[in-house]
Amino acid sequence: MKKIIVSLLLLSAVLVPVTAFAQPNVTITDLDQLIAALKAPIWTIFGLIALIAFITAGILFLTASGDPEKIKTARTAFLWGMVGVVVGIIAFSIVTIIENAL
Repeated sequence: MKKIIVSLLLLSAVLVPVTAFAQPNVTITDLDQLIAALKAPIWTIFGLIALIAFITAGILFLTASGDPEKIKTARTAFLWGMVGVVVGIIAFSIVTIIENAL
């Protein structure tokens, strides 16, 4: 196992220059351009995670079969999914406010 880890570290050290030369034409020069470039992919990933959380909660509800403990677990999963959505919306709003301030 130790040989595999050492081999992977050496391989990654060898490949770092390759990734550095992958895109020589960098168009991002300011912080606001970086924020704008990262906002869309992060928002997409967040949406997918929220969708998976709600689908999981729905499956838990459907498979509960009237068992109070399983229904409680499903409600907890749904609640935490909603908390995640609210936190994501607040984070997106903060990023938008900072982006507009710059």
